[in-house]
Formats: sequence, C-alpha cells, structure tokens
Amino acid sequence: MAAAQRIVIENCSIATVDANDTEYATGHLVVTDNRIESLGAGSAPDGLQNVVRRIDATGHLVTPGLINTHHHFYQWITRGLATDHNLFDWLVALYPTWARIDEQMVRSAAQGSLAMMARGGVTTAMDHHYVYPRNSGDLSGAIIGAARDMGVRFTLARGSMDRSEKDGGLPPDFAVETLEGALAATEETVKRYHDASFDAMTQVAVAPCSPFSISTELLKQGGELARRLGVRMHTHGSETVEEEKFCHELFGMGPTDYFESTGWLGEDVWMAHCVHMNDSDIAAFARTKTGVAHCPSSNARLAAGIARVPDMLAAGVPVGLGVDGTASNESGELHTELRNALLINRLGAHREAALNARQALRLGTYGGAQVLGRAAEIGSLEPGKLADLVLWKLDTLAHASIADPVTALVFGAAAPVTASFVDGRQIVENGRLLTADEDAIARSTRDEARRLARIAAR
Repeated sequence: MAAAQRIVIENCSIATVDANDTEYATGHLVVTDNRIESLGAGSAPDGLQNVVRRIDATGHLVTPGLINTHHHFYQWITRGLATDHNLFDWLVALYPTWARIDEQMVRSAAQGSLAMMARGGVTTAMDHHYVYPRNSGDLSGAIIGAARDMGVRFTLARGSMDRSEKDGGLPPDFAVETLEGALAATEETVKRYHDASFDAMTQVAVAPCSPFSISTELLKQGGELARRLGVRMHTHGSETVEEEKFCHELFGMGPTDYFESTGWLGEDVWMAHCVHMNDSDIAAFARTKTGVAHCPSSNARLAAGIARVPDMLAAGVPVGLGVDGTASNESGELHTELRNALLINRLGAHREAALNARQALRLGTYGGAQVLGRAAEIGSLEPGKLADLVLWKLDTLAHASIADPVTALVFGAAAPVTASFVDGRQIVENGRLLTADEDAIARSTRDEARRLARIAAR
C-alpha cells in the first residue's frame, strides 16, 4: 500500500466549529489523504513523515467547508426574471419556461450553480431537482455528473411533481410525472447513485416538491420508499402564508400537521424555508428532530417573510443554510448567506440577540451537516473527519482592520477563498476553480439561457 500523504497548513487562525466552538488564534492543521489527522495551537509537530505540501496560511482563517442544504440548479439559466413577484406569482410566471428544460440545459445550469458555490467556499452541495419534462433526457445523471466533475461532495434530492394545472397545481401538464413513474424513477436513481459510505461523494434523497404540486399519495409513498431504501427525505414546507392557507383549504390542517399525518417528520427529514411556523410547529420539529434549510436571501427576494431561526435553534431544531434556486437568489453564493442570515434574523422579534457571528458560521457548516445527515463526517474540523476545509484570506483591505477573524468573515465583505479542499483534494486556488473552466461555463450558461428563452417564447 502507498504511504499516507500529508498536507500541513500552518500560521492560520482556526475556527473548528466543534461542540465546544474551539478556536486557535494561531494554529496548524494536518491532512492525511482525505482525513483530518490533527490540529491545534502553534506549529505542526516535528517529524511528520510524507509531507507533500506545506502551506503558510498567515493572514487566513481556516473553517470547515460550507454546506449548502437547499438549491435548484436548473434555475441558473432563468436568473433575473420575475424580479418583483411573490412566490406564487413567480412560480406562475416561470413554470412555463422551466417546463422546457432539457439535459443539455440542466448540465450547463448545474455547472454554473456548482462553480459559483465552490469558488465561494462550498465543499458540500445539494440540488433539489423536481422538474422532469417528458423526453428531456437524463437530468439526474447530468446533475450528478456535473458535481462529480467539479469535485464537490453532493446530495441529489430527487424531486417529483404529479399535481399539474388540470389537478389544481401550478406546473404545466407535460412537466409532471405520474405517481407510479415518479416513484419508479426515484427508486432507480437511489439504487444507481446513492453511496452510504463514510466518505461518500454522492448521495441521493427522496424529495417530492411541495404540498401544492404533489398528491398526498406521492408524499406518503415517497416517504415509505425513502425509509425502505434507507435514504433521507426533503421537501418545501411553510414557505408562505399562501401555502398555509392552501393546506387548510385542501387538507383541513396546517403544513406541519399535514406533514406529520403523512409520515414526513423525523430525524431523516429536512425541509426548505419553514418561514411561517408557530410555537406548536417548532415544537413538533424539535421533538422529531426534523431539519430546516434556512434560505434568507430567497425568502427576502420573494417577500416570504423571516423564519424564526433563533426560536428553532433554542428548541433544538437542526438548521442549515441554503442558497435556494438562483431564480430567487441571483448571486448563487452561500458565503453571503452567513451575513444575510444574521442580519435578516436581527430584523425579527429577537433583534440584536437573534444570531451572532459564530452561530451564523455554525449554520453554514455543522448545521448543514446535521441537516444532510452527515455530522459524523463533515461540518467541523476534528481529527478523523473528512478533509473538507476552506482558507479565507482576511488580511486585505476588506477585512484587515477587524481583529476577530470570525466576525470579519461573517460581518465583513465576502472574503476571498485562497484554497478550498474537498476530501483532501484542492478544488479552488486564489478564488478560481481548479477543476473546471469558469469562462467556458459562463459561455455555456449564457447560450443555454438564450436557447431556453427562445424555446419558451414559441
């Protein structure tokens, strides 16, 4: 067997985001192959064997890699549209366009979404893809292939819809699947791509879209399928007041009670948004350890409201951060969500006590690992965990006069990423991807956006 190879990172500040929020003002970190071997204050130990690289990280903060818990990659090629709409009007405006996507478009959009996140410190991404128009090609394979090529750890939440316009839903009829077709395709995707191992690069979750685009049977049977296959479950929940009204009118109960009645609360479940949650809803999520993907920029863009994140955290609800689809968060970056989560939550009832810088960083790292069911493997810098980590440059004009590095990262301008490692492999250097051609991706996404617009216009 080949000898283990070590990378040594020294002279940096370190925020481990472990259970004790351990930090080192000046410390070191040793990576052996794809694992964190050791870390601590001061210089690395003398006598380390097979050191293939030493990084002098003076002026940097090292954190766990950021973890995105909710996204819709395909929306990268429909950015900047319906910019003054609430959620339902936005969906009505965009579904006719989204219904025309194909495999080539989805691959390009996935590359754009992944590239933007990765160059900004995301090491684990997820995509909730639920639009599968007839004869559109292998969309799941295109998305997973893009993530694999980019070198990002990835969860595909294989979505589905079976409630179209003729059933009172929003999507066009040809853009939804049948109940049987959706379940069969989801099962095939899990069996083909899901890796349950500790260092898995690709995992799959079962993810019917939302209460107003799926039947109760798809929700129930989707949950049963996920638990039979041993994978996680994801959907949208309690995003808007209109959704709450819809659930009361159609099901005679609010979203959380509806989800519980269909088997969709539990420690293997996480939901996007959860903006309109009362005390009883939060208690139910806490009791069942159901996770939440908090998407502050998207919630603001669509005027959905402010999620009660401080109350969720106080109750013990697992909470991570999400970009959401880039048709409702045009920047497509997760590191800016650290700041936005903190600032937007301070507009709520808890005001300045809502979140602090370290809580925001935890949402974007360990909180995301909890939500994706991978807290034993990623989300904090600890010996034995996977080597997913980021070096943030904090000694430039934008941050140099802020003494505390975590405050600089969260409160300050978006910090440059000098290096990002996934599974011990460097994928970003000085803010540029090492695993993909950003300029080629930009051209491709522009071309595919224009092609989609032409097709939709016909």
